[in-house]
Amino acid sequence: MSLQELDPKDVFDRAQKGELVIIDVREPREFATERLHGASLHPLSTFDAKALPVDKTREVVLHCGSGKRSMDALNRCTAAGMPVTAHIKGGMMAWKAAGLPVITLDPATGAVIDPQAV
Repeated sequence: MSLQELDPKDVFDRAQKGELVIIDVREPREFATERLHGASLHPLSTFDAKALPVDKTREVVLHCGSGKRSMDALNRCTAAGMPVTAHIKGGMMAWKAAGLPVITLDPATGAVIDPQAV
């Protein structure tokens, strides 16, 4: 299987259409501070490729802060024989640089700010 580095904007567009599942491999404290709408947390420190929500209807795409940990997780998926072959090129840094929405916390109140909430 060939590993794919996906553009953040393409991932965002496909996620909006329900075509993929985003898995965040950062640690819980990072996820709590800022995360992608709809992403599930599977930290690299306890990563189990076999526990990922893989099905035949949507592609699983991994992401982290910069792309390093998600590439590590991709290699673990390959070693475990899991059909997960894509991650967000540049991770959260590239996502934010592209101006895409991120769920954050209001530092003054601790309230969750989700620009995609309905």
